[in-house]
Amino acid sequence: MRKKAVKHTTLPDPKFGDTQVTKFVNNLMYDGKKSKSFDIFYNAIDIVAEKSGEDGLEIFRKALTNVTPQVEVRSRRVGGANFQIPQAVREDRKKSLAMKWLIGYARNRNERSMASKLANEILAASKEEGGAYKKKEEVHKMAEANKAFSHFRF
Repeated sequence: MRKKAVKHTTLPDPKFGDTQVTKFVNNLMYDGKKSKSFDIFYNAIDIVAEKSGEDGLEIFRKALTNVTPQVEVRSRRVGGANFQIPQAVREDRKKSLAMKWLIGYARNRNERSMASKLANEILAASKEEGGAYKKKEEVHKMAEANKAFSHFRF
């Protein structure tokens, strides 16, 4: 029997002492430039706090919760046809998808700096709008539409 992969522990970030922030920054990072990623993230949180007048980290958490998918569709080949089968998402994958969508849609925004792009995407997601939130809704609609195939689950 094969061995299970070892789960690595993520250290909490220096400013907020939150492991979720570190995981987000790790996803944001390019070419191993972690300090640059931390700068971008902290600047984005400051911008969020400034624009909303509330705690930036709380709004970030709310945004992540809003873009976290509950179900997703997975392809499964049954009798020569591919079906999109809705499945519940694992807890760690939920967080990972939410972070990746938030970062991906922030990168595609038309603003000057990455910090402002990220800040505006976080603000939009916390208000249940923006690209990342639309993506979650889209995934849920796909799962709802393919509910008929859920008996093929593996």
